[in-house]
Amino acid sequence: MKALIISGTNHKGSTYSIGRMLAEKVTKPENISEVFLPRDFDEFCCGCTNCFVKGEDKCPHYEKLRPITEKTDAADLIILTSPVYVYHATGQMKALLDHYGYRWMAHRPDERMFHKQAVVVSTAAGAGVKSALKDMADSTFFWGIPRTYKLGKPIRAVSWEAVTPKMKQAFEKQTDSLAAKIKRNAGKKSVPLKTAAFFRLMAMIQKNGWNEADKKYWTDNGWTSGKKPWKQG
Repeated sequence: MKALIISGTNHKGSTYSIGRMLAEKVTKPENISEVFLPRDFDEFCCGCTNCFVKGEDKCPHYEKLRPITEKTDAADLIILTSPVYVYHATGQMKALLDHYGYRWMAHRPDERMFHKQAVVVSTAAGAGVKSALKDMADSTFFWGIPRTYKLGKPIRAVSWEAVTPKMKQAFEKQTDSLAAKIKRNAGKKSVPLKTAAFFRLMAMIQKNGWNEADKKYWTDNGWTSGKKPWKQG
């Protein structure tokens, strides 16, 4: 299994450490890729809408983004990690996810996403973990990833070194359990009812969609005629 960790900060703090802990329980180190933000991508979406109406390759940041896109497409497991910044995910994580708006099911989802799993990880000294996790999980759901797991809690510390041994042991147990679940679900062909229902809704809308690029994409894939990017069973 190939895993990709996308970290919402450049440093390897508590949130990254938990994400890495999980990845190493799921697969071998040589199968783990890492992206650090903003080191590996530091652009903000400029709102030109080129990705929506002309094609993702018309994004002014397309070439800079492409290495991350290729790693995302190659991964079986995508782990998004972000500490809490003012009750939400980091700005650099949001900036990256903004660039993949065209891949939401409302536009042009990539078929490969429906066969992946995702984990969103967040920690905070205090509050805000729930909303930060949602910031990232919104994207993985609308990309079409069938299973997104949430992992995070307040750690009452500002560094991994300051986290208590008891809390680190709790994370060890949580990641043990989650890694086992991820391995069990690897290769599963079905998608949850919520994902399937939203996809069917989008298929109906795209039959007479306003955006010709999206409409053509769905039609060419056969999705407006009943075909699906996954197999039931």
